[in-house]
Amino acid sequence: MAEGHRLWEYLPLLVQSSSKESVEYILQVLWRTRKTGLDAADRGIIRDMLHLSSDADLDPLLVCLRMLIRKCVYGNISKDEIQKLFPNEVLPELQRLLTLLLQKFQREWREDVLKDQLQDDTHSVSGGSKVKFQLRKDALETMLKSMYSLRDQMSSGDASSNGHGQEQEAAKT
Repeated sequence: MAEGHRLWEYLPLLVQSSSKESVEYILQVLWRTRKTGLDAADRGIIRDMLHLSSDADLDPLLVCLRMLIRKCVYGNISKDEIQKLFPNEVLPELQRLLTLLLQKFQREWREDVLKDQLQDDTHSVSGGSKVKFQLRKDALETMLKSMYSLRDQMSSGDASSNGHGQEQEAAKT
């Protein structure tokens, strides 16, 4: 937990941004890149907005902001509870700004998460998995013959070919 408290120390770097819109932009970029991570161009833009010369201060700040976003979106936190996420050492004006912005985007981001989950569920249900394996030629030929035989049995509609014919014959006698 000590590491988490050290991360909060980087939040005041947001005060160096030129405006509330800059902080809003940073949060939006972090959300947009939640699956891929920031590319060099986005890192450069954010570093310039915050007037930072290197990534040494930027990285812990971004980790802290991503943690906040995750807690707001994935945690069961109501809009009113967002401000309680901040420890006392975070400046009150910074708490207010981040709380307002997180409240502003919380619903939209939760909807994005639900859409992502639906897409993931759809992909897993549709059987879109690829399976690769190697077979010797003779094993492949045997497997194909079996599959063709099954196909022919199913398409002919012959009940005796699937084992039920004997039961039906016994029932008739």
